[in-house]
Amino acid sequence: MKWEESLKSFKNYLKIERNLSINTIESYLFDVKKLMTFLEKNKINIHPKKLTITLAKEFIYEISKKVKPPTQSRIISGIRRFYDFLILEGIIFDNPIENIETPKIGLNLPSTLTIQEIDLIISKINLESKTGLRNIAITELLYSCGLRVSELINLKISDLFFKESLIKVTGKGNKERFVPISNQSQIYINNYLKKIRSTHKIKKGYEDTLFLNERGAILSRVMIYIILKQLTKKSNINKKIGPHTLRHSFATHLIENGADLITIQKMMGHESITTTERYLHVNKKHLIDSMMKFHPRTKK
Repeated sequence: MKWEESLKSFKNYLKIERNLSINTIESYLFDVKKLMTFLEKNKINIHPKKLTITLAKEFIYEISKKVKPPTQSRIISGIRRFYDFLILEGIIFDNPIENIETPKIGLNLPSTLTIQEIDLIISKINLESKTGLRNIAITELLYSCGLRVSELINLKISDLFFKESLIKVTGKGNKERFVPISNQSQIYINNYLKKIRSTHKIKKGYEDTLFLNERGAILSRVMIYIILKQLTKKSNINKKIGPHTLRHSFATHLIENGADLITIQKMMGHESITTTERYLHVNKKHLIDSMMKFHPRTKK
């Protein structure tokens, strides 16, 4: 089994056995291709199973000169997963990446927005424009439901359960979860559905897709970033803002207002509670307030 064959089998494994999303699969394949490019550039023609720890370390050293620690860590993780797959297939017995340490990465959460900043951004949406009602529904939904951008663009009309104040979200690995939706978001979405989407000529295959572009097809991830970038510029907010900023703001504001981690984990679709725990570091005041309120030694 050579590199291209291995990569193809790895892709099928991630898709069929692991049931990972297309974006996650492409990310893993991209990491392995980085290693392939390194070997090709250095004229090292070897079978995947012949990669040595020494060669692996040389590759890591090479990429460390070009990319930041978080990217290095992701690439190492992706290649490690590839070699775990080769072990699973019985092609090799030891993972040459196994004992290579990933770079130390400090806590690096994107900046969050205040409620006032979010309100300001929403106020800059021109509701008289063709895309105004759609964009206000998108922005509010990203914040009030804490959605990932991929979850937003793939949301279906059939996923809306407004009577129960819930939406069904399909997250990473095609895992489904139900997330509460605010009355305000429901109003924005209903306005968009009745006044804008109903006038669209919809392309075949997108009849159930909630948010459409002006050609009647699914919105791209890039388009969501562009929408938020333009709104940020209009708002004169000096922060780098994207869809994930609204998602992080959603979690941070819940923490600040006393929501428990398990509830937030379920709403955000985090596989591990450790991921959710990062938000405890965003606002230390919440921790202090919780201790002062609940610990017996702080009571008079």
